[in-house]
Amino acid sequence: MHLTVKQVAGRTGVSVRTLHYYDEIGLLPPTRTTEAGYRLYGEEALARLQQILFLKELDFPLEEIRAILDDPSFDKTQAMHRHRELLLLKRARLDRLIRLVENNLKGEPEMDFESFDQSDIQAARRQYAKEAEERWGQSEAYRESQQRTGRYSKEDWAKIGSEGDRIFQAFAARRGEAPDSPAVQRLVGEWKTHISNHFYNCTDEILAGLGEMYTADARFTQNIDRFGEGTAQLMRDAIRVYCGQ
Repeated sequence: MHLTVKQVAGRTGVSVRTLHYYDEIGLLPPTRTTEAGYRLYGEEALARLQQILFLKELDFPLEEIRAILDDPSFDKTQAMHRHRELLLLKRARLDRLIRLVENNLKGEPEMDFESFDQSDIQAARRQYAKEAEERWGQSEAYRESQQRTGRYSKEDWAKIGSEGDRIFQAFAARRGEAPDSPAVQRLVGEWKTHISNHFYNCTDEILAGLGEMYTADARFTQNIDRFGEGTAQLMRDAIRVYCGQ
């Protein structure tokens, strides 16, 4: 199922103008564009938009959000755990405010101003932002990725995405082959080169870590296995061979 820009705006509360801007800067490209020029967004694009909105809640600038989400080492599962913590804090605050209103309606006014306090939420947000910055912002790979991707145009992102999909499709076509087969190992080399050419210098150590995440993180697995079930596992096993593990 694909949604138009207008439908996405209506469903998410993000304006059409903002969605157009996100596309222009390469932050949220549509899943595909019709011959008539209409942008269409699929489930993966909507999931990315959700991550964008979460990170905006933490006051990350758009350029950093794009670099974080496009970094192959981005741990979506860990990020979602931190999002959950913030939401639980917000819910607890709202519950306190609701109880305060209900007591006032019952004729039991309380001089309770602590319920309005957002310091715990703000502290958690600052801590999350600090952890995210320490995780991505201080790494040489992150800085290199941010510097490179900041110069990419919409056309650049489309080309990079197409090239990455081609490699995923090639891995999917090799399912059933041994991970150490020459053809599969050549694909690992292509994937490593793809990351190095477009994001940061992908060492064997980084590549090995990425390979493990392809099956350890359900979101990575789902994203890769959309090209064919078992593709993520083949990539992980092939990367292990490639990196001599």
